Amino acid sequence: MDSFELNKILGAVLGTCLILLSLNIAAGALFAPHKPAKPGYNIEVQEHPTEQASKPAEPEVPLPTLLASADVKRGETTAKRCAACHTFTQGGPSLIGPNLYGIVNRDKASVAGFNYSAAMKGQKGKWTLDDLNVYLKKPVAMVPGTAMAAFPGIPRDSERADVIVYLNSLSANPAPLPKAAAAPAAPAAAAAK
Repeated sequence: MDSFELNKILGAVLGTCLILLSLNIAAGALFAPHKPAKPGYNIEVQEHPTEQASKPAEPEVPLPTLLASADVKRGETTAKRCAACHTFTQGGPSLIGPNLYGIVNRDKASVAGFNYSAAMKGQKGKWTLDDLNVYLKKPVAMVPGTAMAAFPGIPRDSERADVIVYLNSLSANPAPLPKAAAAPAAPAAAAAK
């Protein structure tokens, strides 16, 4: 094959490439995609009222009343879901979360050697029964930025009260429960007479 034949073949290949490039540029100009300012689709959902929305909200039961019917054994059973991150024994090690023995009336973020989140370190005061009730209901609501963001909380009042009574029992000197919780049978006995 002489150089003239080789030049014709290379010219044909080069010409084909130039034609394809020209067609690509022209097609890109004609069919240019529209890029939205905000990527994604806006999906509008019609809200239908549910039965729960139409029901009036149940009144919140005061903590002393909840603690009056709380049970330590039920609280221990419910608290087993916390055992993946916390220990409950006296002098027990900290896991992902601090040891919870003696937490009632203990200073917040005070377990020695445990690395608390910055949000928890900013909390002042002691863990009262009321604070535990609010925190266990939804940790991120009380302490935004807490490391317990993955824990959804304990929404049921009775379960939360059981856990609080159980945590209170984990102490050499448990804190006294509020008056309504300490003497639940007194009003019933008086009504029976």
